[in-house]
Amino acid sequence: MPASKTRPSPAPLLKPGETVVLFDGVCKLCNGWAKFLIRHDRQRRVRLAAVQSPEGQALLAWAGLPLDQFDTMAVIRDRYYWERSDAFFEVVSQLPARWHPVTWLRLVPRPLRDWAYDRIARNRYRLFGRYDTCLLPNADHERRFLNRHNA
Repeated sequence: MPASKTRPSPAPLLKPGETVVLFDGVCKLCNGWAKFLIRHDRQRRVRLAAVQSPEGQALLAWAGLPLDQFDTMAVIRDRYYWERSDAFFEVVSQLPARWHPVTWLRLVPRPLRDWAYDRIARNRYRLFGRYDTCLLPNADHERRFLNRHNA
C-alpha cells in the first residue's frame, strides 16, 4: 500500500470510506486522467474534485497543502491523504484488477518515482496544454464530482 499521511480529523465533505481525487482542473493531462477514471472506475470507488473548486480548496486546506500552487495530485480518504506517485498508486489500486499490474512500478524507489512525477507535473502545461477555465463535468459525469450539495 502506498505511504499515506494522516490528519487528526476526518476530511470534510467526504462520507466515511469515500475516496476523492484532487486534480488540476485547467490541466489537459489532469483532465484526461479524470476522464480515464470515470471511464474505468465502473464501481464508482473514487470521486473527483478540481483543486480550483470550493470543495477542492477545502480539502487542500484540510491536508495542509498549498491552495494556489497545484503541482501534485492528491487522494484523500477519511483521515488519510496521498500525494505525488503514492497518490497515483492509491488510485490505481481502486481500479479493476486488470490495472493492478501498473502498481508493480511501486518497486521503483519513491525518490526516483517522485522525481519523475515532479518533472511531468512541473512541465504539464508546456507538454500537454491547459484550458482557460476549469472544465465542468457533463450531466452524465456530474455525480462523480464532489460538491457540497451531494457530499
